Amino acid sequence: MEVDIVIDTITDCLIDTRTGEEVETEYRMRETPIRPKDYRGWKFNWSITEKNGYDIYELFLKDDDTVQGRISVKVGGGVADVDIVETAPHNYSRLGRYEGVGAHLFAIACQVSFDAGYDGFVTFTSKSSLVEYYKKKLNAGVFRGRRMYIDEEAAQILLDKYMRK
Repeated sequence: MEVDIVIDTITDCLIDTRTGEEVETEYRMRETPIRPKDYRGWKFNWSITEKNGYDIYELFLKDDDTVQGRISVKVGGGVADVDIVETAPHNYSRLGRYEGVGAHLFAIACQVSFDAGYDGFVTFTSKSSLVEYYKKKLNAGVFRGRRMYIDEEAAQILLDKYMRK
C-alpha cells in the first residue's frame, strides 16, 4: 500500500484547532479484529492490512475512545514496516478538529520499532507525489524510488515530540 497522509504540522502533541490548546493522547494496538463499521467513512479498508499480518494502532485523546487516527505496522527483519496511515475523517484537511495527527501516527510506528529492539527504524512506501514532502516533514530517507525509511535520529525527533513519558 502507498502512504498518503498529510503531515499538517509537527506539534508538541495534538492541537485542538478550535481552541489552540494542546491535548494529551494515548494509543493502543487493536485487540479485536477490525470490522467494516469501524472504518466506515475512512479512505482505506482497514481489514485488508490486518489480513496481511499488520497490527493496527489507534490514536486517542486521553480518556476518550474516539479514534483520531490509525496506523498499521508489521514488525520483523529489523524494521517496523508501515502499510497504511490515516487520520480520522473528522481530522481531514485544514478544517480538521485536531492538528498533528499524521506525525503522531509515525511516532507510534517508531515507538513500536524501539519496543521491538529495532532502534526506531521504520519503512514505508510513499505515494510518488509525496516523497519530497516526507523527506522534509519527517526527515525520512529514500531507499530507492518511493520506498522510504525513518532512521534512529529521525525517529528520536518524533518520539521526543509525541511520546512523553
